[in-house]
Amino acid sequence: MLTIGDKLPEFNLKAVTSIEPGREFTDITQSTYAPKWQVLFFWPMDFTFICPTEIAEFSRRNEDFEDRDAQILGISTDTHFVHLAWRNNHDDLRDLNFPMVADTKRELSEALGILHKEEGVALRATFIADPDGIIRWVSVNDLSVGRNVDEVLRVLDGLQTDELCPCNWEKGQETLGRA
Repeated sequence: MLTIGDKLPEFNLKAVTSIEPGREFTDITQSTYAPKWQVLFFWPMDFTFICPTEIAEFSRRNEDFEDRDAQILGISTDTHFVHLAWRNNHDDLRDLNFPMVADTKRELSEALGILHKEEGVALRATFIADPDGIIRWVSVNDLSVGRNVDEVLRVLDGLQTDELCPCNWEKGQETLGRA
């Protein structure tokens, strides 16, 4: 698995960015949103139970990520057509404000080392990459446990201070000095 200090792999994937006919799809690369921070979060597959709770929460908190100059990319191994169908058929996903990326050939998931060994789907992985595309944080959950968006934001805040942040540190609290 790629980890802290590794560079995000190059990718060029289809994404659903709208449900408006004729404007549904776009291509997304590792540099589409440069020079922003990038938060890539993977879910196992569409039309499941835990995944929409995470996707909807990232969407509800998108402005918090934008305030930190960070772009969210939601990714699974389903096709962009399946993503679109899911968005059109799930009330909580219709108005997403970040791309749903289709890693259909599993190229990005495989390059990152996050494919489930038996199921062949992406694990519930989250990566934060800095504006240079360097991975600064990784978290991977079992398929049965959803992630905590507040924790992703807390870590992003800490990374952006470029200082030493103690246990349970939150934005606005004192740090321990320069990293």
